[in-house]
Amino acid sequence: MNQQATASQKTRAEQETENEANRLREQVDAALAAIAQRSPDEFDALQTAADRIERVARDLADTVRELAQQRRAAEDS
Repeated sequence: MNQQATASQKTRAEQETENEANRLREQVDAALAAIAQRSPDEFDALQTAADRIERVARDLADTVRELAQQRRAAEDS
């Protein structure tokens, strides 16, 4: 099945969860790049990376919980 057909079958909550997971991957990759790069502003870059990962991880956790609630509600009905 192609990616477009698969995407159209996903619920909004599934799409949001996938988007948040991808955002977290991007932030982790950015943090790894900041770790590898030694520069005078290293401390600020690492702090910023940590803050971004923390925010995106919270967003992902929220969307996963929302998805779980929707699936439970669908199961119960």
